[in-house]
Amino acid sequence: MTLHSDVRAVLSAWTAPDDAQAALRDDYVGFLDEHDDAVWRACVPGHITASALVISPDRSRVLLTLHPKVGLWLQMGGHLEPGDTSLRDAAAREAREESGIEGLLLGDAPLRLDRHRVTCHGGSDHLDVQYVAVAPADAVHVMSDESLDLAWFDVDALPDLTDDALRNLLAAALRSD
Repeated sequence: MTLHSDVRAVLSAWTAPDDAQAALRDDYVGFLDEHDDAVWRACVPGHITASALVISPDRSRVLLTLHPKVGLWLQMGGHLEPGDTSLRDAAAREAREESGIEGLLLGDAPLRLDRHRVTCHGGSDHLDVQYVAVAPADAVHVMSDESLDLAWFDVDALPDLTDDALRNLLAAALRSD
């Protein structure tokens, strides 16, 4: 199975939590059908990305990275890479690389989707597929060179520099099993 076909299969099988997420899922699947290269950053109109919200086992804290390009505290995530064997593995790799934490437990299915405009190729869409990753109780984070800062925050005391996509993802994570 190719990465493209894995992404399409994951999204096609995903039960969206609401009508807006279902419409976004359908848009993603249509985009994949129109673009053979939709999983690679070279796809100029847009491309699939994978992210994971790292949360403490008791769901009281969330680990966020201060993104150097957008200046916001966000979940870990980024572009799919040729070595990725699945969408879930890509999200796990991004979370591990950007948090430095081994042993993250990723959910089997995505939690949410978020489409946002970025500066790739002078303007492109990231079609982000968002997972949740539970950190081990004794997790020690290590900041990567892809971040300006990396810190744990109480879920009810997020920093001011976040966005709606992160807040929506966190709310969904707190509602999930």
